[in-house]
Amino acid sequence: MNLPNTMRAMVTMGHGDLGQMVWHEDWPRPTPGADEVLIRVGACGLNNTDVNTRSGWYSKTVSDATTGGAFETVGQDDPTWGGAPLTFPRIQGADVCGEIVDVGEGVDAERIGQRVITDCWLRDPADVLNKDKTGYFGSERDGGFAEFTTIPARNALAVNSPLSDAELATFSCSYSTAEGMLTRARVSNSDTVLIPGASGGVGGALVQLAKRRGARVIAMASEAKHADVAQLGPDHILPRAPADLRHALGDEKITVVADVVGGPYWPNLIDVLERGGRYTCSGAIAGPIVEFDLRTFYLRDLTFTGSTVIDQEVMQNLVKYIEADQVKPVLAATYPLKDLKEAQTEFIAKKHTGNIVVLP
Repeated sequence: MNLPNTMRAMVTMGHGDLGQMVWHEDWPRPTPGADEVLIRVGACGLNNTDVNTRSGWYSKTVSDATTGGAFETVGQDDPTWGGAPLTFPRIQGADVCGEIVDVGEGVDAERIGQRVITDCWLRDPADVLNKDKTGYFGSERDGGFAEFTTIPARNALAVNSPLSDAELATFSCSYSTAEGMLTRARVSNSDTVLIPGASGGVGGALVQLAKRRGARVIAMASEAKHADVAQLGPDHILPRAPADLRHALGDEKITVVADVVGGPYWPNLIDVLERGGRYTCSGAIAGPIVEFDLRTFYLRDLTFTGSTVIDQEVMQNLVKYIEADQVKPVLAATYPLKDLKEAQTEFIAKKHTGNIVVLP
């Protein structure tokens, strides 16, 4: 196949605001190394990790909610999800759907032509279970905000689906994050799960995937988005932050809270958990610093689980759910890749329901 030597790409030049993302028409096209594949990107979804990594929000010097803008002080030693410095320039973007157009040494050439989505967690092939040796696609190596990208062959998962590239690009980060949270919290058909931020990419995925497990689901979202959230199939929908959450829940007995919101409202979520309940978290877009009463935690025998690096089987299972039509994409909008700044501005505003995707 005759491939160009250069490509269009949106390149992040350092930590800071949207101005750190620079559009290039002739960025060098990557070449797949040993055990890697080259993907022609069909679409790439947006997620909070892109925004938080660019802005340096993961640094413990930052205590604000996710804004997407520059912070006054960002620690130089811990500005990324993994608590380590990032190398710039960097092409971000984790949620790729595309076609394999070339392979490196050690990869079967029959994979050329496969339609794939990305497993974003980059593992040490000699120590795959060691979470300290993981990286993230679009963070520790270049990702999908470009016409082409390379990734280890094991991370390019073949998918057989009638969905469009843009629809398939909504799954990799949001749905694997959600499934990882539910797996970590051992959610089953005996649970009632409370989901704040249910209109977001991860929140909407949590609704669908918890329902798939047979759980009862109570979604929380701004009232303007209730009609959209209702299409995801929750059993009940509440406003985003009821003044009296226990009263708003009525007789519902919450056994699991699955949260990516955090912020000042957080204590209310913990207070409604049943004795022996579980709280699982994979984000804090409303703010990472919360008020935590240890008495509630230990007197109610609660279990807290953080969820970042997903178990290996999560993405494999997600592809099966997609192919079996057990989960649906929620595509809010698409933008040309060159308009990524505008797409991220809309993403950060959180007025949409679902996922936003860019197309090269």
